[in-house]
Amino acid sequence: MTRDIVLEARNLSKQVSSPEGPLTIVRNISFTVARGESIALVGPSGAGKSTLLALLAGLELPSAGDVVLAGESLGALDEDGRARLRAERVGFVFQSFHLLPSLTALENVMLPLELAGRDDARAAAGAMLGRVGRAARTGHYPRQLSGGEQQRVALARASVGHPAVLFADEPTGNLDTATGERIAQLLFDLNRGSDTTLVLVTHEAALAARCGRVLSMEAGVLLRDVASAAVATHA
Repeated sequence: MTRDIVLEARNLSKQVSSPEGPLTIVRNISFTVARGESIALVGPSGAGKSTLLALLAGLELPSAGDVVLAGESLGALDEDGRARLRAERVGFVFQSFHLLPSLTALENVMLPLELAGRDDARAAAGAMLGRVGRAARTGHYPRQLSGGEQQRVALARASVGHPAVLFADEPTGNLDTATGERIAQLLFDLNRGSDTTLVLVTHEAALAARCGRVLSMEAGVLLRDVASAAVATHA
């Protein structure tokens, strides 16, 4: 049976002004992503990967085309509507951890649940920190945590609301190889364990190969959309 489509790009383009004239960063890209899939966006620097991710998440608006996220057209929503949809259905993990320095690890993870009015924010955040192996660090502030620990907390914060889609932009880029591997394993464990869709921007071939599909970009164009070795590995 076909899985539900949770994300769809429809003829997406993004054009910006430059001193040399209009510059097209993303050009006429279309694809669909099913619930629970893992997708890697790969390509050289300047290919448009991070811009495409921002368009898919509704952080930027396309010059043409539309995105349907969790059944809602982003083009039909105003800024408040897109923010609401992100808060309810989307999680983010970035290369820079973006933890609030004045909040403890537990409070950082609680934040999206508190903003959503959840009564169980503290308990749910504590449980998610346990899932990423940092239950003993709940009272520590970001400055007291290593880079790998901060990324675990960021991943817990992104995942605690059980988002429909988790967007990750170079999530291991600031980490050493061993720590990056542990973070990658957590990403895929959470992807499989909660049926959350993972959309991952990475320059690391080994990390991309662990995703179910690899979308290759160059100069704003989608060149290839192929199943990776991970499909056979996890079949």
